[in-house]
Amino acid sequence: MSTENIIDGKAFAAGLRERVGREAAQVKDAHGLTPGLAVVLVGDDPASAVYVRNKGEQTREAGMQSFEHRLSADTPEADVLALVEQLNTDDDVHGILVQLPLPDQIDEQKVLSAINPDKDVDGFHVTNVGRLWTGGDALVPCTPYGCILMLKDRLGDLSGKRAIVVGRSNIVGKPMAALLLAESCTVTIAHSRTKDLAQRCRESDIVIAAVGRPEMIKGDWIAPGATVIDVGINRVDAPEKGMKDDGTPKTKLVGDVDFSEAAEVAGAITPVPGGVGPMTIACLLRNTLVAACRQNGIEPPAI
Repeated sequence: MSTENIIDGKAFAAGLRERVGREAAQVKDAHGLTPGLAVVLVGDDPASAVYVRNKGEQTREAGMQSFEHRLSADTPEADVLALVEQLNTDDDVHGILVQLPLPDQIDEQKVLSAINPDKDVDGFHVTNVGRLWTGGDALVPCTPYGCILMLKDRLGDLSGKRAIVVGRSNIVGKPMAALLLAESCTVTIAHSRTKDLAQRCRESDIVIAAVGRPEMIKGDWIAPGATVIDVGINRVDAPEKGMKDDGTPKTKLVGDVDFSEAAEVAGAITPVPGGVGPMTIACLLRNTLVAACRQNGIEPPAI
């Protein structure tokens, strides 16, 4: 296996954050505008807390304002909705992100729908979904957008390529398909129940794995030279790493693709970790900058 076919998402994301920072500085110098991102965290989920902290640090490093709102796990839905409405009307806030999942007493869809679509930097609002599918000026979900950037960087023009998206979630699968269509790919949307899934993958120049099943896509599913983007992040037991103090095996992160097998035949492939994951926050910063420009009548930079 050659390292030349590995797509280094960590390095790519660092470059994107640097470009966003430069563009944000130019916008500030030319227009006196500092993009602002507000993140709402309800509850004390450790993984979410780490993610929110990283978002705050990287937002500030890019020269933007970071507003963090941490609420207790028993916060009523009405209070979360009131906070969202407050952020909708705050001129210093150009992007709003409500960290998911939310506690059981809160209707996630109701909260996401309450965000001003023009500040919806996650791209989950139905208005942005409609804009994306109809070719409008959408704020695009961060993970699929990061995938498209890496594909275009590696392959150049995607026009005419056969792409399969394995996964149909609103967060990754469906918007990924829309972005590939916009690049004039021929797109198949597949999932765990697709008949002859392995063969459908073998017929594809691009395979996007976003099904949420550890190492489901095997090496012999991949056509020689195909490009594989693995969106999956699955934590599995790794007894080869030893045992934890409580007697259970230590764990490791794997993708939806059997990396060791697929990397032997793929022309390019993202690893897990270190592939798609780092791109998500970088694209969130890009969306915040774009949203700030649009809200103030400024032409957004092409990044």
